[in-house]
Amino acid sequence: MLDLWERKDARAGTFSKGMKQKLALARALVHEPKILFMDEPTANLDPESAKTVRDFILEVKKQGRTIFLNTHNLDEAQRVCDRIGIIKKKLLTIGTPEQLRESLSKPKTEIRLAQVTETMLSTLRKLIPNKIEVSDNKLLIDVTDPDNENPAIIAAIASTGGQVREVTQLVSTLEDVYLQIVKETK
Repeated sequence: MLDLWERKDARAGTFSKGMKQKLALARALVHEPKILFMDEPTANLDPESAKTVRDFILEVKKQGRTIFLNTHNLDEAQRVCDRIGIIKKKLLTIGTPEQLRESLSKPKTEIRLAQVTETMLSTLRKLIPNKIEVSDNKLLIDVTDPDNENPAIIAAIASTGGQVREVTQLVSTLEDVYLQIVKETK
């Protein structure tokens, strides 16, 4: 599972740092623990090796094992963790990646248009009481339920002759959440 089989007869001292890290993971699983603690398992690995280790963690997780992953890599935590705790001297918060991102702010929809007109803005303000920010030919709209609101917003823009170039759903990242929570506890 960790792409080490070809080197099974080689001395571990000849392994690269990444291979040694993979070997340590394999050794940790030899006795089939129900709980596994991992500290920065992909630190200093090349992208291919990091993906192999992440895939390995996900496979172990599927086997019903509990994994505690200590990492500063929030993107990695978001990819592999069911629940995330943010710690700064003490546990500050805990939740699913989605719960943590949603706790920071509500979703926003960014719409890039050929041109923003007053007629368009007036129509949108009647349709949605939410906050609408205008910057150049972009609209940034607070939404509560993007799946239901975005189609109505696009239809309203089209009804005023607006030409939509791009629609992007913006959500907070775990980094945004971490920085906000740590800032609030200072």
